[in-house]
Amino acid sequence: MQPDIILYTASTMNGWKPLIFLHEAEVAYDLVPIDFSKKEQKAPDYLKINPNGRIPTIVDRSNDNFAVFVSGAILWYLAEKYDRFLSHDPNERSQTLQWLMFQMAGIGPMLGQAMYFQRIAKPNGDDVPYAISRYVDESRRLLEVLDTRLEGREWLVGDSLSIADIATYPWARSFPWARVSVEGLASLQAWFDRIDARPKTQEALQFPKPWPAAFGRGDVEAAEKANAARFKE
Repeated sequence: MQPDIILYTASTMNGWKPLIFLHEAEVAYDLVPIDFSKKEQKAPDYLKINPNGRIPTIVDRSNDNFAVFVSGAILWYLAEKYDRFLSHDPNERSQTLQWLMFQMAGIGPMLGQAMYFQRIAKPNGDDVPYAISRYVDESRRLLEVLDTRLEGREWLVGDSLSIADIATYPWARSFPWARVSVEGLASLQAWFDRIDARPKTQEALQFPKPWPAAFGRGDVEAAEKANAARFKE
């Protein structure tokens, strides 16, 4: 019997979000890796299910092949479909949505730009110190907001893992790749440790293929050169 969910994704911070959900929830899925070097995310057939030409995307076979794109929307859809990682309490649901949007609107874009200007633009000869300072400083501020939220609590919302944690973890945990310091953010670091210790989450990060450099592990210098080369004109 075919799984309900087809997941189109790649090894990126956004791309790992639905993988973490599916592995933590122990939901079977069919994986379709998207190869950026071949611009598969811009292929006509893919654009039919994701008009933005980005990853990730899911297709739900059990719902007349309903397609969902944008990582935060995918997490909300999966949470409602499988009744996992999203409280039934109205206030906690609202808080979960608030922290999910905080990640989508802040954590992801700011750390993403910090990564881009340091790991791609600068190695390719476009060194913009003002942009680097702007995005690194704002990323640090946002991580401080997370640290404050996590003081005295284990999870961003409620007393267990939620889609807010799932969405935020791969981005915030990639602080080494963004070259953003987490020094002094004890509550945030303790949250990292808790999720680092979750076998299913770490299993999910191995798909479609592992990228340990994103989390400051392995040969980061070699990974930076390879990543920068992909964007070199």
